Amino acid sequence: MYLPPHDPHVDDPMRFKPLFRIHLMERKCATVECMYGHKGPHNGHIQIVKKDEFSTKCNQTDHHRMSGGRQEEFRTWLREEWGRTLEDIFHEHMQELILMKFIYTSQYDNCLTYRRIYLPPSSPDDLIKPGLFKGTYGSHGLEIVMLSFHGKKAKGTKITGDPNIPAGQQTVEIDLAHPLQLPDIENLRDFSELSRIVLEVQEQVRREEQEEEHRQEEEDRSQQAASSPAARPLGGEGAEGQETAAGAEGTTQDKAPASQPFVLPMGVISRNEDYPRSCRICFYGTGLIAGHGFTSPERTPGVFVLFDDDRFGFIWLELKSFSLYSRIKVSFQNAEAPSREAFDEMLKNIQSLAT
Repeated sequence: MYLPPHDPHVDDPMRFKPLFRIHLMERKCATVECMYGHKGPHNGHIQIVKKDEFSTKCNQTDHHRMSGGRQEEFRTWLREEWGRTLEDIFHEHMQELILMKFIYTSQYDNCLTYRRIYLPPSSPDDLIKPGLFKGTYGSHGLEIVMLSFHGKKAKGTKITGDPNIPAGQQTVEIDLAHPLQLPDIENLRDFSELSRIVLEVQEQVRREEQEEEHRQEEEDRSQQAASSPAARPLGGEGAEGQETAAGAEGTTQDKAPASQPFVLPMGVISRNEDYPRSCRICFYGTGLIAGHGFTSPERTPGVFVLFDDDRFGFIWLELKSFSLYSRIKVSFQNAEAPSREAFDEMLKNIQSLAT
């Protein structure tokens, strides 16, 4: 198992933890050993379910128990997973979330199902190379997110989840058609100024979506929308307008400085204060928030901040919080390189499995 580094050190390397091992014997026989717990290897089982999927089962779960009971197991888990003791965590809400995670993860006793993750396809036009990133999520600690590009959108899909947002959900969505021009460094410290800029773009996006829906409805009403001479100018103007807008956006992106000063506005909470103090470009985006158990989910406005090829951030406007993401540099190799269409379908499957 590859575990993220201890919160909030996103730039640290991933941690490695063996879960099971297979001994190949003579006469094509094999034995499986579970490596979970602290009493050494013990009897386990592996079953191939289908392509890209297998499951593991521990046959001696008593080897996972500790003499001090659940309290000792929790303290050991907390020290290994979070790099701290319960006494270090003063925030009551954070204690609650950590305890929920322990209860949730420990109930499986290494009886798990594994499914292959296909890394997103890349294109020379992508803002940065897509892939897996470690990100800070407040009291939830560090989580793994897969960044992928889909035309004028970029998506951050959760690979690991938490009690609020499960794995498979799009934690952030970036609108690459709407770059943001940040104010100068002094005005950027004012949260109300940043909020004003973002909400103006949100309103612009809302109007554009309504206009697109209205245009689509008009085209649907006419059976000859694609061939009628009367309909062509409307469609042509729309297409030309889109091209012009895209061209203008491209120009904005091309003319953006190599770097510009960056600082978090006053009042925005960040788990990691060691974020970069300069960025390349920012975009309007939305982040997914929800209550415990993924109740009342909603997308809220935010700012995607690109720092460099391996780091980006997201300011959650409503939560007044900041997530910092750093690329996972462990080499993973795709079994097959999927097309973008196939990858989009895989994302939908991941989400349906998670829910």
